[in-house]
Amino acid sequence: MSAPCGLICTAARRFARQSPAAAPLCRLLLGPGFSNRRNMSSKKQTDHLERTASNYRQNALYPAQVCGIVTESETVKRLRIAVHPDFSFKAGQWVDFYIPGVEKVGGFSMCSSPGLLQREGVVELAIKYAKHPPAHWVHTVCTVGSRVAMRVGGDFYFDPLPSGPAVDLLLVAGGVGINPLYSILLHTSDLLRLNQSSAGRRFNIGSAHLCYSAKNTEELLFKSSIIEKCGEFPNNFTCNFHVTQQRAGVEPHLQPFVKSGRITAEELQANVDPQRTLCYLCGPPPMIEAVSKTLMDFGLPKDRILFEKWW
Repeated sequence: MSAPCGLICTAARRFARQSPAAAPLCRLLLGPGFSNRRNMSSKKQTDHLERTASNYRQNALYPAQVCGIVTESETVKRLRIAVHPDFSFKAGQWVDFYIPGVEKVGGFSMCSSPGLLQREGVVELAIKYAKHPPAHWVHTVCTVGSRVAMRVGGDFYFDPLPSGPAVDLLLVAGGVGINPLYSILLHTSDLLRLNQSSAGRRFNIGSAHLCYSAKNTEELLFKSSIIEKCGEFPNNFTCNFHVTQQRAGVEPHLQPFVKSGRITAEELQANVDPQRTLCYLCGPPPMIEAVSKTLMDFGLPKDRILFEKWW
């Protein structure tokens, strides 16, 4: 299900020229109920806002409109969202997700790259079904054309500078925690392509290894795209998919990448160089804590282990 994102982006740009301030623009797209609901929300912070109160946030709240919906798995929908032309983010960050008529504010990581935003004016969010009102709205009410507002935040991101220090990435994901890491993987592939096409600026990126754990292969989001990236950059990207409750047989094209059981210490150790490795973790808190301890036991400095815990 999709709509021409370009038309929606054009409309947003037309609004922007008429009213450059973010709040009036949000009212134009979301209607008068939006400002009233925001006033109610400010009196009692929602779960996401409380948990991320100490994190960095942009000041601007931008209007946005859903222009595509894809079913990623039985429990996950991916939204393609046309955004205001001033909207920007770094790979790995999340958004405060405001929905007209829903008091709770959602918190969802981007699963697309900053490059897609630059090329097409859209971002993507992959959202798992839950009874929490924002996620429930996505799965039961949201349609192409639905209007929302978003504000970027988060201290968990990968944004290297040209000619920066050499870095190898270790990406460790549990369940829907793949979202920000997939954004980082896509951003890394964009930078590698830029290296190939540019004789000037170069990003000093070595390898990227992804360890991704889920219940079964059905719940492995973006698996085909991840495998394609490994094929496109065989000297840079590798991945292992770990499944813990697989019942059915594994499809032949996935078999070389799928391992039964949890992510092992041996796999982590094989991809750790204390001088070069930068590790990004996202998943359930117990997994993050266990993997962080294992990595430090292998000599990876604490400041080279970055994590995003989702509840």
